[in-house]
Amino acid sequence: MAGPGTCHEDTASERKQTESIYHQVKEFLDKGETLAVATIVSTRGSTPREAGAKMVVTAWGEMLGTIGGGCGEADVKREAIEVIRTRKPRLVRVDLLDDISSDSPAVCGGIMNVFIDPWWKEKEG
Repeated sequence: MAGPGTCHEDTASERKQTESIYHQVKEFLDKGETLAVATIVSTRGSTPREAGAKMVVTAWGEMLGTIGGGCGEADVKREAIEVIRTRKPRLVRVDLLDDISSDSPAVCGGIMNVFIDPWWKEKEG
């Protein structure tokens, strides 16, 4: 059985990872890159992550963080690249209700609504 220190270590580890992601996002923005931030805004049924989970996508498809992996995350990544290109946010419905007889890893049994927002730094001057 884990002791009280285990929970504290996990929390510190998660905080360090989150700080690292924000540091990377700042570096990309400072270089003039446009990014997309995908946030799960609602879920219904069984989903790999809960509302509030975030994933950052770069124009070339690099991902920081996760909204759950699998086919659904790949769909969001494709949409995020389009959001970066157009700089227009969008809401994406990720259906994880594939036919139960399929071998798809997307069969979680739920639906996620993911808001994808473009982030960029305005040029100074």
